[in-house]
Amino acid sequence: MRHGKKFNHLGRTASHRNAMLSNMAGSLILHKRIETTVAKAKALRKYVEPLLTKSKDDSTHSRRVVFSYLRDKEPVKELFNVVADKIADRPGGYTRIVKLGTRQGDAADVCIMELVDFNETMLLATAEKPAKTRRSRRGGGKKADSAETTEAKASSETKEGTPAVVEETTKAEPVAVQEENAVEADDLEKVEGIGPKIAEVLTEAGVDTFAKLADSTPETIREILDQAGSQFASHDPATWPQQAKLAADGKWDELKAWQDELDGGREN
Repeated sequence: MRHGKKFNHLGRTASHRNAMLSNMAGSLILHKRIETTVAKAKALRKYVEPLLTKSKDDSTHSRRVVFSYLRDKEPVKELFNVVADKIADRPGGYTRIVKLGTRQGDAADVCIMELVDFNETMLLATAEKPAKTRRSRRGGGKKADSAETTEAKASSETKEGTPAVVEETTKAEPVAVQEENAVEADDLEKVEGIGPKIAEVLTEAGVDTFAKLADSTPETIREILDQAGSQFASHDPATWPQQAKLAADGKWDELKAWQDELDGGREN
């Protein structure tokens, strides 16, 4: 009984089928691309891809094993000397099947079967394709605001003419100043004892640079932390202004040496 033996016989005896696949594999290796039916291409893929994997080990034994399948020395030379170098970094999936539609006469599904690493046109297009950058927008508030501002500008231009442009220019200037201030903000987490949450609390309170933190007193910082919540009660800001002063002056070596002596931002 032939239970479980359900591969495609392609309407041929075993010897005829093996001879056909051997010839097709040799043609694919030599020419890098052949046109055939989809059924034969799927059968050929299972036949030829193990041979391509075998070619990565360039030894006498591997050449003899591959020759026992191909029965032709020219495809074997091409496989080990040319193809193996191209597919060395590919862990599998060496072939591609591109369907072309149906064939006139018997309406068989035909396709092009090719070696992936030898399609120079597709490889060149992939290399020149720019990397995609994903830009997402939160909510619809910005869209609504932009629509309202656009309508307001249009109405002001129709009513007042040139002054609308002046108002737009004056409104745009504070935004640019805010952006510059945001860029100049320092990383307060470099001060030992300040974590991400405390840095966020200080930034919201207006203390977003080393210079501002250095000008603040420990009592002022303590008040900011107490207003933020009781979870910050265990933190001691006594050394934070002094650390920020060293950071603002660019004395990173001194700051590092002092932080090595501190324990969580506290003096021992």
